[in-house]
Amino acid sequence: MADQLVRAISADGFVKATAVSTKFLTERARQIHRTLPVATAALGRTLAAASMLGNALKDSGSSVTLQLKGGGSLGTILAVSDNLGNVRGTVDNPDVDLPLRQDGKLNVGAAVGTDGTLTVIRDLNMKDPYVGTVSLLSGEIADDLASYFVESEQIPSACGLGVLVDRDQSVKVAGGYLIQLMPGAGEDVIGKVEGGVLAAGSVTHLLEECDDPETMLRTILSDFDIEVLEKTPVEYRCPCSRQRMERALISLGPDEMRAMLEEQGQAELNCRFCGERQLFSRNDLENLLKKMNKQKNKKNEI
Repeated sequence: MADQLVRAISADGFVKATAVSTKFLTERARQIHRTLPVATAALGRTLAAASMLGNALKDSGSSVTLQLKGGGSLGTILAVSDNLGNVRGTVDNPDVDLPLRQDGKLNVGAAVGTDGTLTVIRDLNMKDPYVGTVSLLSGEIADDLASYFVESEQIPSACGLGVLVDRDQSVKVAGGYLIQLMPGAGEDVIGKVEGGVLAAGSVTHLLEECDDPETMLRTILSDFDIEVLEKTPVEYRCPCSRQRMERALISLGPDEMRAMLEEQGQAELNCRFCGERQLFSRNDLENLLKKMNKQKNKKNEI
């Protein structure tokens, strides 16, 4: 089935939950960035987490950015989600290759590192975005995200993220869940959530059994009567365009634009998220300079 995000709440109102299947968007990211398995897993987990956080923001145009800087060999991992849960992302060093852990699993924690931070940036179309940062605990990303919610937002949370890479290095399954306790939840509710998480096993195991986020939620929260609030298709989506790249060039200022003309005679811009390339010829750059000068003259007249 296509990638999908599901939001739900328990009948008693004490538990809200989100789950997402992200096989195809993670595979798209792998193809764009040509990631090796450990980078595929780390970036895929981050994309799934960003999708769930982004979908929680219902204002059109709002977004969530997740940034991991753990000091590991992967470098910085970045994922951005719109308010629907569509995501894009990048990793500094996609060709990192580490030995498997003793249990045979990809060593994502070592590749991400623990000497650094997880930062969550929520752009709510206000003057300043909300920024929260916590120190990384394990580098496995899911535990670090749960820690973020406890430390920064005082919301007890359970998070699971997983990416299973096939023998040909393609993505077999990917996704995650985020379960959060609402105010008033008692020890009995906490115990049932913890028991459900332990009994359900890993995200990749659940998705291998059934690649459906609703089924994953109902398995984990089998002790609860849950109501599905929303099902939303999600995808790897980058909003880059030639117009956006023009604005990026203009933001450099006229002096740097002239230097670019003198030294290179043109400019080629590449989108870090989707690999889209746009070539701006000498004539294009000269026209942009004219536009900048006109805008400057208008401001001076005012």
